[in-house]
Amino acid sequence: MTAEAGLVELVRRAREVMRNAHAPYSRFHVGAAIEAGDGSIHVGCNVESASYGLTICAERMALGAAVSAGATSIRRVVVTTEVDPPAAPCGACRQLLAEFGLTMEIRAVGPTSERRWTLGALLPDAFTRETLEQ
Repeated sequence: MTAEAGLVELVRRAREVMRNAHAPYSRFHVGAAIEAGDGSIHVGCNVESASYGLTICAERMALGAAVSAGATSIRRVVVTTEVDPPAAPCGACRQLLAEFGLTMEIRAVGPTSERRWTLGALLPDAFTRETLEQ
């Protein structure tokens, strides 16, 4: 599969799972698709709680699915929302994704536009394993 075909599939899967989001409070549905280092795709959607702090973001759900399936590296992450410009991952998601490196590609896709970064650009001066080893 070409890189572009892989991206189309990631966007399709993220949009598909976004429909399953449990967002009765914010009504802000998010879908995420992660491409692991081995090319496998893992998805997640946001799940809100009346106790707002317990809400789980789509990116963290997808990362949990990837790790549960045995993924040890992440190539790229696609996040879909219904807003333009599309929303970037929150700080907590950025920090957790940083466990798998700062060079991964992050794409945010809305109804009519798209944004792209590396994780390092979204999380400069990240707190990482190397920080702890100093």
